[in-house]
Amino acid sequence: MLEARLGQTLLLKKIVEALKEIISQGTLDCSDSGLQLQSMDNSHVSLVALSLQSDCFEKFRCDRNVSLGLDLKSLAKVLKCANSDDTVTLSASDKPDKLLLSFEAGEKERTADYELKLLNLDEDHLGIPDTEYCCTIHMPSAEFARICRDMSMFSESVTIACSKQGIKFSANGDLGSANIKLSEGSKGDVTIEVDDPLTQTFAGRYLNTFTKATPLTERVKICLSAEVPLLVEYAIEDYGYIRYYLAPKVDDADV
Repeated sequence: MLEARLGQTLLLKKIVEALKEIISQGTLDCSDSGLQLQSMDNSHVSLVALSLQSDCFEKFRCDRNVSLGLDLKSLAKVLKCANSDDTVTLSASDKPDKLLLSFEAGEKERTADYELKLLNLDEDHLGIPDTEYCCTIHMPSAEFARICRDMSMFSESVTIACSKQGIKFSANGDLGSANIKLSEGSKGDVTIEVDDPLTQTFAGRYLNTFTKATPLTERVKICLSAEVPLLVEYAIEDYGYIRYYLAPKVDDADV
């Protein structure tokens, strides 16, 4: 039996919105320690990983490990039926074919129950290796979203260059070129740790989609290293994270 109660539906809405533009379906793995989800997008270019500890919930019970195959766009539709400040309880049996969502407003002045049919998804779990990154940037998540949006006007590709002096985002296309540089400031809005200078190019539309997670947190962590995927991490309060991984573009000249 799974029973997980959140004090506000808003957090779950933010999480699902952050996931559903990258993956349309995914398997939510539930255990006594919390909830996990890991899935690649259809093109197998990016990977998303969600971790939500049991401490995030007002009440959490998971008697045995259970996997829930979810259609995320359908889940988002159900969540729209609730007010953001409603409490929400997710529940499922040990061998579930449906997920029950129960919403409560006020002192149970209004209750609503919805059942969402589960999917049988055959997904391989990819082991995400622990990586020592040579460049780590912490910056305001709203600023990162703005940069990704601005870059997308100029090119489908975004080049990120890290050095001790700062981080530079650039894009070149038919319209012209765009270059945005950030350096560490006295306010600490941007922090940059660089062991080795690095320049990599990524598909801008994925970076833009990652920024759907901006409402989750005020700051985002970006990690880069040679020959490994970019990591973009959004913390979920003190209880977990959404991590996006994106392989760098390979220049034909490098092949």
